[in-house]
Amino acid sequence: MKLLFFLSTALPYLTWPATASPRVVDGEHFISYHGLDRNGVEVFLGIPYAQDTGGANRFKPPRKHVPVPGTSVNATSYGPSCPQPLGQWAPPITLANITQVSEDCLNLNVARPRGTAATDRLPVMVYIHGGGFWAGDKQDPTILPDALVLQSVRNGLPVLHVAMNYRLGVFGFAHSGALHYEGSENAGLKDQRLALEWVRDNIEHFGGDPGNITVFGHSSGGLSVGLHMMSYGASKPVPFQRAICQSQALEPGITGNFTVIAMQAVVNYVGCNTTTLDSDETIACLRNLDTEALLDASLATYRDDLNFGDIWMPVVDNDYLLAAPSTLIREGRFANVTTMLGWCQDDLTVFTDPTIKTPEDTRNFISSYALGLSDTNLDRLVSLYSVSDFLPRATDALSAEFFRAGRIFRDILMTCETLFFAEHMARAGNNVYLYDWNQTLLEPILEQVLDEAGLGVSHTSEFAYVFANLSHYDAEGYPTQPAAADRDLAIRASRSWSTFAATGRPDLIGHATFHGFAPAFPDANSTYVFVAGGPSEGLSAIDGPSSTRAVRGQRLRERCAFLNSPDIIEQLGF
Repeated sequence: MKLLFFLSTALPYLTWPATASPRVVDGEHFISYHGLDRNGVEVFLGIPYAQDTGGANRFKPPRKHVPVPGTSVNATSYGPSCPQPLGQWAPPITLANITQVSEDCLNLNVARPRGTAATDRLPVMVYIHGGGFWAGDKQDPTILPDALVLQSVRNGLPVLHVAMNYRLGVFGFAHSGALHYEGSENAGLKDQRLALEWVRDNIEHFGGDPGNITVFGHSSGGLSVGLHMMSYGASKPVPFQRAICQSQALEPGITGNFTVIAMQAVVNYVGCNTTTLDSDETIACLRNLDTEALLDASLATYRDDLNFGDIWMPVVDNDYLLAAPSTLIREGRFANVTTMLGWCQDDLTVFTDPTIKTPEDTRNFISSYALGLSDTNLDRLVSLYSVSDFLPRATDALSAEFFRAGRIFRDILMTCETLFFAEHMARAGNNVYLYDWNQTLLEPILEQVLDEAGLGVSHTSEFAYVFANLSHYDAEGYPTQPAAADRDLAIRASRSWSTFAATGRPDLIGHATFHGFAPAFPDANSTYVFVAGGPSEGLSAIDGPSSTRAVRGQRLRERCAFLNSPDIIEQLGF
């Protein structure tokens, strides 16, 4: 998901002094990497993992980058971002400022504790950024890993961090019959897979353990993680051992036609529609365009009124994604890995129409998103959410109906699909952890940027804490004043994420992690969620005597049972 506005004024990037250059040597292939010492961690930036994807290689699966023996890789700058809108968009959801794009963008960053040796074999965390498969990159200040790595060191369980770029928009998710025939759909997912394989094959030179890799991602990055777990219908082993899906693991519409509509619009805009959308000639025409022309066409035809801007979506390609995700999940065709999944308490208020005032407004808003729902099912869904549940949340500007609509939206996209996946993973014998994030420092910034007060714990609220980057929001003009509770939560959250990567569980006795964060399904009849942050932090059943008021009031069992029923899943299109 993404905020549906862009800003031309960029926040300044944070800068760090560089000291002596750390060096990594791949003695097997005679390759050396030269990085930077930054904030007490060693970073290696812009390492290519795949070849240029422009020209004749546009839309095609990525090709591995193989350095010539004897190469010295200068890993001291980020390199270009993948093609997307320039400038800054959606603060404070992201603080990125995109200044340079290129189709030769498939590179990654490695960050490790200072002094790490090749023999250390540290747990590895590989991050996939969000942005609705439309925007974003690996160097957004909100997701920089320096403090996460430092906190892992202080926790006594140091980790190594990797972040990647991957193709976006039409460049990464072009969809047509011709591309399907040549095996060139879902290129962006295949970029991510190749980056994960690069980590598996090369990370030991940097001191990482190729047998202890945790992939984690947020929003469309979390969706990516979920789809990687289902890759090839689990007929091939995945290049990771653990997974974290933050604010998404699945998404409605994957079996819909949003990307077909987006693709046709681009083809029409550039005049490549001389035959049909699915023809080889159409794809050849698109490949003959220069990068700027194709990017401009995708920008000109982008629609934020369709699926809330998520119009470039992964598709069932009978290759990487062999069937609808819901089918693969029901059939148990997913990787059996320990997984942590969660959402923010008010995840989608920032994407909800602030003018919603009446029950009719709520119904219209949900129907405009869940286009496939029948009138009967739409009425049933809305009836499960009483507006009286949200009256205490209402503000002068935002009505109780607004929060009602935002919660329905959240449960459709962020919560109930996640529970559906989690339940099936647990039935297959995997340890699964669930969390509900319930603390933020973004609210006053969102009030300033959007002129809306009271949005609550919205999308990306966990970033400041998981990455321990509280100071990155302390930018000029931003009303950010972290309290002691924020600083304490940043320690617990960051160390819990890295502890999960190191041990397979997010809490550890004697360490400053979350406490009591236990598996979500201790038996066939119980579901537990850990409330992270806020006044109700701790483990809670979703209902019954072991539930807290904060969790019980969300009525997740009843509401998600309806949303996860076969009829609704088919109509939502996942």
